[in-house]
Amino acid sequence: MVLKAIESASDGPVEEGCVGGGTGMICYEFKGGIGTSSRVLPEKEGSYTAGVLVMANQGRRRDLIIKGLPVGKEITDLLSASRKGYGSIIIVVATDAPLTSRQLNRISKRASLGLARTGTTANNGSGEIILSFSTAYKIPHYPEEFTCDVKILSDTHINPLFEAVEEATEEAVINALCAATTMKGRDDNIVYTLPLDRVKMIMKKYGLQ
Repeated sequence: MVLKAIESASDGPVEEGCVGGGTGMICYEFKGGIGTSSRVLPEKEGSYTAGVLVMANQGRRRDLIIKGLPVGKEITDLLSASRKGYGSIIIVVATDAPLTSRQLNRISKRASLGLARTGTTANNGSGEIILSFSTAYKIPHYPEEFTCDVKILSDTHINPLFEAVEEATEEAVINALCAATTMKGRDDNIVYTLPLDRVKMIMKKYGLQ
């Protein structure tokens, strides 16, 4: 199944919301699912790309924050009877920056900071999974040479990449919410989509256009 998914991969916009593994996901007690986002650093910072994909299935309604606003506390209806809060999320970070495993571990930690911007607190028992990898080099599985030379991004220049990953993770979670649609499941359980018209009204209420 994994190989078939890789073979069928294509360029272009990534499907988001209620697709693939995201079909049954619930995020902040709204319909969740797959979300993506990316950032490209300016040339002076390396021109590196950071892409984030999430399978958002986490959070209590009251904790949802969008652009710093307490959206979850403002929208107290449209609740599902099937699950109350918590859950977990899977985050995958891909970058073409040449990073070591230690640096990629640091990247994963920054993704959790981006997740926290949306209100998630990673409660006891939740199963957040964050995986980061670099596509900078292709190293043969059975190299003929005894050694190989690679360039590594200096730690003194990694901060812009940290910021990019944090921003993209936050945006990917919000995109998952915005792309998902209301879904009716077994026993007539309904999980409602995030009402974007009401989100706009909340932003206007707080002076954010």
